[in-house]
Amino acid sequence: MKTILKTTIAFAALQGIISQTSWAQTDPAGFCENGELIILDGQQHCVQRDSLAQLITDYQDFLRNSNPFAAGSDGDEEALRKLPDVSPNRDKEFTTAIEGFKTRHQQIDKNSMAPADQLNYDLFGFALNQHTRRAPFDEARIPFTNDSGFFNELSYVSRQTSFKTPSDFEAYAARLSSIPQYFGQHKANMRRGIETGYTASSEILPGIISMVKNLSEYDADSHPYFSPFKSIPDSIEQEERARLIALGEAALNNAVLPAYRDLHTFLEDEYLPNARPEVGVGSTPDGRAYYASLVRYYTTLDLTPDEIHEIGLREVSRIRNEMDDIIEEVGFEGSFAEFLEFLRTDPQFYAQSEDELLKEAAWLAKMVDGKMPEYFGTLPRLSYGVIPVPKEIAPNYTTGRYWGGDPAKGRAGNYVVNTYDLTQRPLYNLPALTLHEGVPGHHHQISLGQELSGVPEFRKNLYPTAFGEGWGLYSEKLGIEMGIYQTPYDHFGRLSYEMWRACRLVVDTGMHWKGWTREQAEACFLENSALAKHNIKTEVERYISWPGQALAYKIGELKILELRDRAETQLGNKFSIREFHDAVLLQGGLPLSVLEARIDNWIAEKLNASAP
Repeated sequence: MKTILKTTIAFAALQGIISQTSWAQTDPAGFCENGELIILDGQQHCVQRDSLAQLITDYQDFLRNSNPFAAGSDGDEEALRKLPDVSPNRDKEFTTAIEGFKTRHQQIDKNSMAPADQLNYDLFGFALNQHTRRAPFDEARIPFTNDSGFFNELSYVSRQTSFKTPSDFEAYAARLSSIPQYFGQHKANMRRGIETGYTASSEILPGIISMVKNLSEYDADSHPYFSPFKSIPDSIEQEERARLIALGEAALNNAVLPAYRDLHTFLEDEYLPNARPEVGVGSTPDGRAYYASLVRYYTTLDLTPDEIHEIGLREVSRIRNEMDDIIEEVGFEGSFAEFLEFLRTDPQFYAQSEDELLKEAAWLAKMVDGKMPEYFGTLPRLSYGVIPVPKEIAPNYTTGRYWGGDPAKGRAGNYVVNTYDLTQRPLYNLPALTLHEGVPGHHHQISLGQELSGVPEFRKNLYPTAFGEGWGLYSEKLGIEMGIYQTPYDHFGRLSYEMWRACRLVVDTGMHWKGWTREQAEACFLENSALAKHNIKTEVERYISWPGQALAYKIGELKILELRDRAETQLGNKFSIREFHDAVLLQGGLPLSVLEARIDNWIAEKLNASAP
């Protein structure tokens, strides 16, 4: 009589047992159709193989349950009451779990899979490696960039949260009441940074301290975090509305405002005096190894900081020549520096009101919308809007960004335009910004990914930075073919944005690898681009606080342009721009090496299809 033990335990959990067993060669009775038959202690046992689908499901569930923001967004009512656990113990548990997923992933045979599953396998492996690449460096010690972090993330989260029922507001009040504990964990991590010599640069802290101070000084009912309680649906009875409003005010007065005041004191009195004076992360212990790892993380290519620095210098020189051509075209009498000063100061290039700037951005967005079917075979269903950057974060925020929507929840994407200090928001930059953040840039690319069907959920939000930001920069250049740049100044604005990204390669590696000062970094932008001085200041602070991320844009764009040139050369009159763009985008976010293989396969398929 056979003893068949049917179990769903993964191979990884049986390593100690399986190593001491022999494998049955046959299973004539078919008792172990979906697994592996082993002999243990003289008896047969059926152990199911760890499937890729099950592994990915386990991973996705783990990520969701590890982050109450994500779980709450997916409908977990209990998670809506919580903030993340950022303690060292939780971080260690997360890293251990990811290593477990990597072990399981490595034990699955890719070669027996269909091509679609092989792509899932490769992208899942990439996602796991991205988690572990940065794990050794204890990044929790610096939990913010120059404009974003734990101290203002609820500005975004609360805007993405649905508030319809009393329980929604109760959960939000509970989440607000958790802020003191949450801030306390972050302060403990930052103190560990002080002790180990890994702190943020003092150059970025004045803006952060100012934001925290601002968020500590509101009255409860005027605080940005109180905003949901000002829009309680009319369907909720008046008495209940009053109760919920009181609940929100109590959370602000008893938890949020005291936590912000305490955080402001900590940053000003304890953290700032101990912040690193240098701008580059390479000056910290293990900083050079960390930066080299970040270069590979953000570019998804095996490039060194020195190689990227040289690419940047070549691009700066090329773009500068194209800028000189436009200055000659408009007949400007004066030096390059004088032309930049003219662009930065002449009132004709600036909106006179916030509404004018937003309307110009919206008009450009609709102009591009009208061109999209000529260049793309597949368009996303999700729409997008144009909104201002929230006032409480605008002074230190970048010129514009894309905030993703959610087609499943009926929430549109948003192209977010910074209307703070209009003298620093030139209109000649707006076409390039709109193409990058809206369509065909981030909204188009991200929404297509979200609307993928028949793929694991993790792929719908997979965002290799070089792919996503490279596509955004490629979209700016595509605007030339689309006819979006209507004046020489618009074209100069685009070149100025391209120069911005080329200087990033030089500046980011300069500061974090070569020991440059902030002044050296700002000089690249001041001398070679028409970016406004305030914009340059906030951008350089961004690169100081976010080492490596700025490298992704130019590196990604150059790879996409290389692949397009290859396709056009090899396919000749068989090349279709609409089909090429779909080939780039319709598998979602891809590491650049995987994208290259995909486009090479697409070219081969096109050539084979037309062969006699």
